[in-house]
Amino acid sequence: MPIHAVRMTLYPGQEAEYRRRHDAIWPELVEALREAGIEEYRIFLDPQSRHLFAIMWLAEDHHVDDLPALPVMQRWWNAMADIMDTESDTSPQSVALEEVFTLRPKE
Repeated sequence: MPIHAVRMTLYPGQEAEYRRRHDAIWPELVEALREAGIEEYRIFLDPQSRHLFAIMWLAEDHHVDDLPALPVMQRWWNAMADIMDTESDTSPQSVALEEVFTLRPKE
């Protein structure tokens, strides 16, 4: 199962707002993420640096690279752009993270 992990950054003082917005995530966005092949998606916050660590477990036949073209994804990015570092298209600035250790369940 492919795994994708990235780091993003919140603006100062936006931690609670970021949580609030994700607590109210749009059902149509959730549906788009699942349809793209995201099987599990978790985001963690480092409160000292305001870095967000996101990890996605993807289906073998995922098509997450198609997500940026979806209107719902673009609307979400626009809605989040005021609280985090973004690119010129309002997508989150993200740094791909390299996997350096894995512990898997015993088989």
